[in-house]
Amino acid sequence: MSQPVLYCAITAHGFGHAVRVASVAAKIQQQAPNILLVMVTTAPRWLLASYIPGDFIYRPRAFDVGVIQSDSITMDKAATLQKMQEFQTKQNSIIAAEVNFIQTNKVGLILADIPALAAPIAKIANIPCWMMSNFGWDFIYRSWGGEFVKIADWISECYSKCDGLFRLPFAEPMSAFSNIIDVGLTGGTPYYSEAILRANFNINTPVSQTILLSFGGLGLQAIPYQNLAKFPHLQFITFDHQAPHLPNLIKVTDNKYRPVDFLPLCGRIISKPGYSTFAEAIRLNVPIISLTREDFAESSLLLNGLQNHSYHQIISAEDFFQGNWDFLHQLPNPPQISTPIPINGTEVIANQIIEYFNTKL
Repeated sequence: MSQPVLYCAITAHGFGHAVRVASVAAKIQQQAPNILLVMVTTAPRWLLASYIPGDFIYRPRAFDVGVIQSDSITMDKAATLQKMQEFQTKQNSIIAAEVNFIQTNKVGLILADIPALAAPIAKIANIPCWMMSNFGWDFIYRSWGGEFVKIADWISECYSKCDGLFRLPFAEPMSAFSNIIDVGLTGGTPYYSEAILRANFNINTPVSQTILLSFGGLGLQAIPYQNLAKFPHLQFITFDHQAPHLPNLIKVTDNKYRPVDFLPLCGRIISKPGYSTFAEAIRLNVPIISLTREDFAESSLLLNGLQNHSYHQIISAEDFFQGNWDFLHQLPNPPQISTPIPINGTEVIANQIIEYFNTKL
């Protein structure tokens, strides 16, 4: 009997999509180590390895660009449009190469988040394609109008070939998909105990006085670190390798550590709107201070979800970049909905995939 093989196709945009697929992949590996994982992404291997402790095949391939950005907020629409038009032009050769790989390696199922080309690849390879996301790229591009509408139409057509969608919380309707299962929040769980992290990083402040600064894989330009001097009683933690050395700032530079590992030590996290950051913080009941993000259609969905389901503060970019961070003197707002949001999305998706392969044995 040949080994079951799962092909995970991940959109080439930041780290968040890779994080949530890697969380599912790690759960699958934990519960069904016989399933071979093929991680198909331009996200760095170390990021995947920080979530997936066992072996996997790393296939660095891009099927899209998401949005080309210089940091986690600044977008280059013209470059994004040009690159997506190139992908559309080259789709046949991309599909042919991946179908060849899939058939050669006896892949049984594609899990995609959420490159549109994964669905036609699966159709031609004659295997199912399941996707997971809270938005499609057609939703993002269509909101920009102009030439992006043609790209959005092409993406919607590709999505319509998908066999099933695990729709995550904070979602747009995702109407291109015909078979939708709503699931709870996804994300990783901390690997290290609070005591180990406190000892390794000499963290002595209580949870209420410890704040994580986390702006995704692309980071932020010009974080006003000078403001930290106004809060000497607070301990800040950052994964920004370029951050200055400050008395109350810990820089985490070892790639084996992830933001989710430090969340239990923190009373708040300061972030930009990002599904994976929000989901992991909400799963661990950590209040979120979020910047706003203009002209990116997913942001309003995320900020609405944040207000409904988490202790939160929402601040403007001006307050963050030019202000004196007075928001740190304020208490977070309580969630507007008392019913807790389901947090078992990782487990539900993993179990469905394992069950699918079991039926094929």
